[in-house]
Amino acid sequence: MKKIVAIAAVAALAALASCNLGPRTVKIGVAGPMTGSDAKQGQDILNGVKLAVQEWNDRGGLLGKKIEILWEDDRSDPKEAVAVANKLVNLGAAAVVGHYGSSCTIPASAVYYESGVVQITPSSTNPDLTLREKRSTIFRACGRDDQQGAMAAQFVRDVLKRKRVAVIDDKTTYGQGLAREFEKNLGLKPVAYEHIARGDKDFSAVLTKIKPLAPEVLYFGGYYSEAGLLVTQMRRLGMKAVFISGDATIEQEFLKIAGRDAEGSYLSYGPDFDQLESARKFLADYRASYGDIGPYSLYAYDAANVILKSIEIAGSTEGRRMAEAIHSNAFNGARGTLEFDENGDLKNSPYVMWLVKGGRFEVVK
Repeated sequence: MKKIVAIAAVAALAALASCNLGPRTVKIGVAGPMTGSDAKQGQDILNGVKLAVQEWNDRGGLLGKKIEILWEDDRSDPKEAVAVANKLVNLGAAAVVGHYGSSCTIPASAVYYESGVVQITPSSTNPDLTLREKRSTIFRACGRDDQQGAMAAQFVRDVLKRKRVAVIDDKTTYGQGLAREFEKNLGLKPVAYEHIARGDKDFSAVLTKIKPLAPEVLYFGGYYSEAGLLVTQMRRLGMKAVFISGDATIEQEFLKIAGRDAEGSYLSYGPDFDQLESARKFLADYRASYGDIGPYSLYAYDAANVILKSIEIAGSTEGRRMAEAIHSNAFNGARGTLEFDENGDLKNSPYVMWLVKGGRFEVVK
């Protein structure tokens, strides 16, 4: 009998040791479009996370373990985003950097929150993500549309001093939300407010409808692929309105699609990272590993570092403890000091206006 007890005790101790060992890696999820029309944006986000994880692993990892990236393709489809969120949770992701567009990030956030998994989006700007419901494990590493929409409206009103403004949105959560925030802060009624759909190629009907109203500014809430076609077709119709859009348009592909017709376009986005001392190492390392910086590469890098540092501070991958660490601490990021408010938004994430000049993006002084 003693022998049996001893064997049982050894078995129990072995089982306990196995439980204490837990997962062999710290798993960090990355969710976004890796295929389809937004694949470049998804890859930019993934590359930013890869760089952060590589740096941590080179220093020995986290909690005595190596960090592993689990990435999933949501194809910029809201239903697929929810499926991806469930998959990452089931695979044991401690936290997730993602998703790309607000139409995917918002429904996926419910899955992460209910599962106690920290989510930080590097690019989704619709205010509803953080302001509609108080979800303590959901964060945003970029600004909001009410901030950039208000800035763009002020720019039109006080800098350009234009009064005849037409607005178009692409009916997405991001595009419609941004356009509505711009309209709300404009202080005057637009001469037209029209809609298109993502994936459309021919905008002649909506532009022909707007042209007789003689807008001085055309503001577009949407993504670079449609923005490039819109501005080109505007010019072909002889429309001279100033074209203005948001952060989802400040892509090299916008310049390729629109060509010379992009000249003089204004786009709201974050500050010039090349001018930030805090970003220099990131920029050099990223370019050496992945080439050109995407609009959300740095945001994803910062998001990943916040997640990893929060695990270190908490001494745990338990979501609520990580979230408490994020809410309670300031973090050194490539953009400088990052602090989050009670909603999960950055306390400081300014927008500036960029201009297309000479086939390049430059900050408006």
